[in-house]
Amino acid sequence: MTSLFGPDVRDLGAAFIEPSARIYGAVEIGAGASVWCNAVIRAECQRVVIGPQSNVQDFVMIHVGLDTPTLIGARCSITHHVTLHGCTVEDDCLIGIGATIMDRCVIGRGSIVAGGAFLTEGTVIPPHSIVMGAPGKVTRSRDNTAANRMNALLYHRNALAYAAGNYRVWSQPELLAEVVAEQARHAATTAP
Repeated sequence: MTSLFGPDVRDLGAAFIEPSARIYGAVEIGAGASVWCNAVIRAECQRVVIGPQSNVQDFVMIHVGLDTPTLIGARCSITHHVTLHGCTVEDDCLIGIGATIMDRCVIGRGSIVAGGAFLTEGTVIPPHSIVMGAPGKVTRSRDNTAANRMNALLYHRNALAYAAGNYRVWSQPELLAEVVAEQARHAATTAP
């Protein structure tokens, strides 16, 4: 069985794009990624890249800067009502509900940007950070990779289910049992 925390990209399958999403211009969407209800992605003069198994949730707006692309790494969750504009989000990040990240910002891998945070142009966040506020600032350092990957996995599984017409996969006890088992396995392999 492939680990929930580090799946082989070849096993992820096609991206899921919910029919109400609007995608225009030079947009690349990786294997196993998902773009959800009423998301808008526009890439008129630069490109947008969404990495494998990342999810772009309901009502997200992704746009590019005049001279900056928007790049999202693997296994990221861009949650509801987020705005990304000409920025880079590295692997294994979670961007909280309603956050805004502006041009030339870089969010380091394994980070969380809290809901409602506003990152001004050019802000660089080191890996494994927790960011809060407006303007957004690092409030703590912690490696959030495992939790962020789990969230991305749950959205990947949900996308597979939606593509098959199953809108209740998260309520199935088998998925919960698999998540608990994987968390225990991960804890055992990372314990000192």
